[in-house]
Amino acid sequence: MQFCPKDGSILIPQKKGKTVKMKCPKCRYSSKKKEDLTIKEEIKADRGIEVVDKKVEILPKIKAECPKCKNNQAYYWFLQTRSGDEAATQFFKCTKCNYTWRNYG
Repeated sequence: MQFCPKDGSILIPQKKGKTVKMKCPKCRYSSKKKEDLTIKEEIKADRGIEVVDKKVEILPKIKAECPKCKNNQAYYWFLQTRSGDEAATQFFKCTKCNYTWRNYG
């Protein structure tokens, strides 16, 4: 690894024809001598990407009966659906069947 004598940045090899010169990406310093470098990149094919199709709920839970399936636990959140001087609307989502309902409070 080589560093720029002006600002200390890492010099990056740039190919021009058959010659390779080391250049600074910040100040555009370029080495005067031609470098005999080999640029290699290794890609490891054995790394797999695992796609997980799972939704994670981050909402708090409360004891509330679902009107659809009668489950007794639901996620809840508040949302200001009307003007700012009125109470917020409380929403519920069943943990079992995902049915959503609201409480106007």
